[in-house]
Amino acid sequence: MTVDINVQVKVGNARQLGATLTASGCNFAVTCTNAHAVILCLYRADTEEPMNEILLPGKTGNVWHGEVSGVQAGQFYAYRVDKGDGEFHSAPSEKLLIDPYAKKLSRPLVWSARQYTHDSQFMIPKSVVINEDDYRRKINRPSIEAHQRVIYETHMKGLTQQKEEIPEEDRGSYLAACHPTIIEHLKELGVTSIQFLPLAAFMPEPYIVEKGLTNYWGYNPVNFFAPEPRYGSKDALAELCQMVDTFHAAGLEIIVDVVFNHTAEGGEGGPILSFKGFATEQCYLIEQSKQGKLVFSNHSGCGNTVNTASPMMTQMILDAMRFWVDVIGVDGFRFDLAACLGRDPQHFTPNSGLLRAIHQDPILKNCVLIAEPWDIGPDGYQLGSFPSPWLEVNDKFRDTMRAFWRGDDGKTADFATRLMGSRDVFVKGNRHPNSSVNNITYHDGFTLQDLVSYAERHNEENGEQNKDGHGHNLSANYGVEGETTDDKICALRERQKRNLFATLLLAQGTPHVLGGDELSRSQRGNNNAYCQDNEISWLNWDLNKRKQDFLDFCRYVIQLRQQSGLLSQLLMHDDTFQQAVNVGEINWYRPDGSDKAIEDWQTVHNKAFGLEIMGKASSEQPYEHWFIGFNASDNDVRFNLPEESQKGGWNLRLDTRYSALSEQPQICMQRVFLQAGKSLTVFSWHAAS
Repeated sequence: MTVDINVQVKVGNARQLGATLTASGCNFAVTCTNAHAVILCLYRADTEEPMNEILLPGKTGNVWHGEVSGVQAGQFYAYRVDKGDGEFHSAPSEKLLIDPYAKKLSRPLVWSARQYTHDSQFMIPKSVVINEDDYRRKINRPSIEAHQRVIYETHMKGLTQQKEEIPEEDRGSYLAACHPTIIEHLKELGVTSIQFLPLAAFMPEPYIVEKGLTNYWGYNPVNFFAPEPRYGSKDALAELCQMVDTFHAAGLEIIVDVVFNHTAEGGEGGPILSFKGFATEQCYLIEQSKQGKLVFSNHSGCGNTVNTASPMMTQMILDAMRFWVDVIGVDGFRFDLAACLGRDPQHFTPNSGLLRAIHQDPILKNCVLIAEPWDIGPDGYQLGSFPSPWLEVNDKFRDTMRAFWRGDDGKTADFATRLMGSRDVFVKGNRHPNSSVNNITYHDGFTLQDLVSYAERHNEENGEQNKDGHGHNLSANYGVEGETTDDKICALRERQKRNLFATLLLAQGTPHVLGGDELSRSQRGNNNAYCQDNEISWLNWDLNKRKQDFLDFCRYVIQLRQQSGLLSQLLMHDDTFQQAVNVGEINWYRPDGSDKAIEDWQTVHNKAFGLEIMGKASSEQPYEHWFIGFNASDNDVRFNLPEESQKGGWNLRLDTRYSALSEQPQICMQRVFLQAGKSLTVFSWHAAS
């Protein structure tokens, strides 16, 4: 035992896991199974030199605990355990362990094979004792209705790393993300909710570090509570709280991507950093291989799967979520590979213990909850299976919209279904109209610019012979692979970007915008840039006229949606999920103005049609009447606009044929309109006074 200062150690209590300050010191409690002893290691905050090693004197069930006098906020600590060989995966005492309930870490965790060998204390960051009251403050959350929500997904570092208005030394940080220039951009764009890629502490995988790359995205957690120190300066937790407060003051929600499906410890042979050392069989799903050997279940594709059905992990996940909501102040969560949350223990059920616990929790039940509704385990695809009020990322929307606008045959019927909220998946009466999180692009895939510039993925710089990433992208290059100076190709690409973005915002559901798409960001054809912490992934804020025109277009289309009660949410008479109704009629037309018949939807070459949405007049909602024309063919099509009984005309509100909003004419039509090939138009009825 190393002794540096005299301390008094009492049994303490098992009620609060983690490090909890008391009147005389700090109570430490950690769950650890099959151990002979649990050793608390105290370190100096300035040098991380050892101060004390203390045997925790108390044990209640599987919780080891002790109260240490004189310990204050800011104290560095970690654990070692003394275990026998009877456990599936035992941890040698030479491996220093991060407290699973640590609220703050001393520094980022970087894999080093040399430092990990034998005693790993030089590699492992130290947990930091905090006083939660120092961070807890009055949280003034914005009030955003479900139909108003427009999500903007971004990476904490990539958002600001190339933003010249921000001092270079501050870029890529929590405080840079809430810089006035960033807030101004997001507000002018019109989004309401910022969804950050993971912000919890993580470690890049050993194999990617050994290739000279990193895990830029952060989907490899080592702790569910502590914010990632890479994005902080002096106090990552305090700076993250300040960022959240600044976004809230601007009326913007914060949603964080959380990874409760696996950890950085990987499977057999992976490093022992925290969970494995304390309670392997409670923390991870274990199964029997065909050879009869016990192995880690790997429903995540990352080597292990968190056992969300175990009481220990259910409690830990709930406690972590509460900390992020109640102390840090976030407004919701996007759950990576969320099917893992419903495995109870191996097979998915929407009534799993963890999902039920979230629903009844007084702090969590009103949060924004977004599921990525799949994993790679048995029956892993669960789109539409999560209960209300969950939102779900809808890959069917993504694929159908890409294929339709690319010009693929036979996509019209499915396009219409996705456009109206994918009610074949999110059934009327059972799910909210905005349950579908619609996206054209996501962080794991092509950017919007690359979607119209590359027919194939180009992930050569990832070091895996271009074999990683999704191969089915439904993309097109329109004549040349990658960048080109051909004006005709560039013009068509820009039109397709406008078509796709407008469709995203005009569709029913919750629109999800990939950060940087509005800036025409390219990843040079890389559709799996998880390991690229460089200009490939960072947002490029330099805009030429073409990029500025598209940014203006994005702002306009978001505004068009937000200003309409119908375009943002259709409340239909046959949807018993709510009593309110704002729709009078919805009609689908052939270009000649006749109603679309059933057989028309199955005509494979039918790529032009019109949608009429008539509102229901009420004292609370002004009357709206819209017509949207879609033409995914290469040819111009003459549309006959719907007739109105009252006098007036159809005002052109949007036409994606025009490269700039300033080029779009302000015209009022009566009946016939020639719609360009590969374009989308929006008209609103204007009654004559």
